[in-house]
Amino acid sequence: MSVRDLTILGCSSQQPTRERNHGAYLLRWNDEGLLFDPGEGTQRQFIFAGIAPTCVTRILVSHFHGDHCLGVGSMLMRLNLDKIPHPVECYFPESGKKYFHRLRYGTIYHETINVIEHPIADEGIACNDGKFLIETAYLDHGVENLGWRITEPDRRKFDKEKLKEFGVQGLLVKELELKGHITINGREVLLDDVSHIRKGDVFVYISDTRLCQKAIDLAKGAKVLLCESTYLQEHEELAKKHQHLTASHAAMIAKEAGAEQLILTHFSARYLNSRLFEEEARMIFPNAHAAEDLKVFPIPLSKNGG
Repeated sequence: MSVRDLTILGCSSQQPTRERNHGAYLLRWNDEGLLFDPGEGTQRQFIFAGIAPTCVTRILVSHFHGDHCLGVGSMLMRLNLDKIPHPVECYFPESGKKYFHRLRYGTIYHETINVIEHPIADEGIACNDGKFLIETAYLDHGVENLGWRITEPDRRKFDKEKLKEFGVQGLLVKELELKGHITINGREVLLDDVSHIRKGDVFVYISDTRLCQKAIDLAKGAKVLLCESTYLQEHEELAKKHQHLTASHAAMIAKEAGAEQLILTHFSARYLNSRLFEEEARMIFPNAHAAEDLKVFPIPLSKNGG
């Protein structure tokens, strides 16, 4: 089974602190590595996390404020240095294409890796390649800023006991999967008799935004919701002014969307204790957790047949 987890490479907002690097989030899922919003210093955070950067297959940038993108150039150069054989798919708002190119070509180096750009002009489906369905929505941050919804494909899961009960073994399993039904000893066996569909899990990343309906819609039914919560509720006016969320706002989104787990991140440097965010959010949404640099959140298969 492939690794399924979320590594927090950084959880600060605009200003890093002694304990928090600029934001960056690595989702390792189904043999791929999706890197969200690599801020300054992300390459070094991989070293501290003990993870090889070569696992990155996709880079997704929500918007082009510096704390969400300054690590893009160095990450691409690192992957180039490592001579990775796979392409790197890069998704970002089309309106920020010039900034992406400045980051990509900001220094002298001989590019040999295959970088595939996906500038996104319209919200909706950004990718559906059979590996993931990637959907986006524009959030409320004053600049074009994309939230991300990643859904894995539904999978058919065979029940070993049912296969044994119906006498479906060896090559017959493949035949049943292809045809949908087979006959064994005069008895018809349907595919649904020995298997079921495991619905694909959903990961959602909501970056800088004010509380808005699109954030709730994007997060519907998410297994894991990674959501910015720059301020505590006592500073709600600052959140509104700077177009950000509080921990309470993030919890409201998770509750309204019916998410399973909420991970809070993107903390203002004014707060030294991130546990305050967790405590505030849990008053509304109990399964809330504060991110910490280098913390790993496992993402187990859902109980619907995993």
